[in-house]
Amino acid sequence: MYIICYTRLMSSPQIDQLLAQRISLLEELGNLSHLIRGSCFERFSTCSRPNCSCHTGKRHGPRYYLVIHKQGRQRQKYVPTGQVHAAMDGIEQYRRLQEIVEEITRINLALIKEKAYADS
Repeated sequence: MYIICYTRLMSSPQIDQLLAQRISLLEELGNLSHLIRGSCFERFSTCSRPNCSCHTGKRHGPRYYLVIHKQGRQRQKYVPTGQVHAAMDGIEQYRRLQEIVEEITRINLALIKEKAYADS
């Protein structure tokens, strides 16, 4: 018994579409200038004044921190309240960077499969 496999090759317009998508994604990468690889969290704390209301439940805060990895260790960096939005935007840009890399990888693998990678 013989099994015959047919590979459907992409047409030139499909390859052109993949190349155009890749160019568009690479252009989008150029706009991701505030990348931050990390996460953000808020912290509420108590102070050293014994009579402060923070010791009875109403803690100070929120204060915001970025968690980043530097030299193989986790680090927390304070984020001023006015910069929280900018920090969150940077984290979102990093997430988008990862999505773009995955999509470009998918495109490049499809082009390799079609033997059109060397031509692009």
